[in-house]
Amino acid sequence: MATKKVIVAPTKDEITNKYADYCLMHGHKPASVYKFSKENGFEEADFYKYFASFDVLERDFFTEMFNHTMETLEQSPTYNSFGGVEKLSAFYFTFFELATANRSFIVYMLDEGAFKNLQKLAPLRKEFIAYAEAILEKPINIENRRADKAQGTALREAAWMQFLSIFRFWVKDTSPGFEKTDIYIEKSVKASADLVYNTPLKSLVDLGKFIWKEKFTV
Repeated sequence: MATKKVIVAPTKDEITNKYADYCLMHGHKPASVYKFSKENGFEEADFYKYFASFDVLERDFFTEMFNHTMETLEQSPTYNSFGGVEKLSAFYFTFFELATANRSFIVYMLDEGAFKNLQKLAPLRKEFIAYAEAILEKPINIENRRADKAQGTALREAAWMQFLSIFRFWVKDTSPGFEKTDIYIEKSVKASADLVYNTPLKSLVDLGKFIWKEKFTV
């Protein structure tokens, strides 16, 4: 008697990996969820169990990068003893180490690094903003509630802009092992910390020199 073939439903990670492979091999998205599912041996419903569309899958990829970064940091025996600026620096180094392992797919999703559609980063922004708000200390104690809230908003938005600037630098970085991105992270974090908490001039000049050199000597 013939036995019915049992089809094992793919995991979320397996669907994501198959999608990334398809995009990188073909240079574009699959024609449809139905066609993509059939070509990879699973049901269309298995895809919709996790994602409403390919765009949602791509946005989720960046959120999962954030989650994996945080899981890695929390496993570190020293991370929780860090101050806010040190934690942010550790986040950047860990996130972009993970990003490097997925560089081709990330560059593809960001339109060859042009950052034309920041909507793909919207869920990541939400997670990062909450993280930055939780770890960064406000530089000034303000009793006025509205002024204090405005200070907190400015602080976390500045952190997000810094994150985006590092992201853009990493995408364009052509140095071996992306070592210049590491340098940029160090100088950017130090300059921003000095700007917010200490005397800014020396660090800002140092960062400015580095950016000028990278922009005009490549």
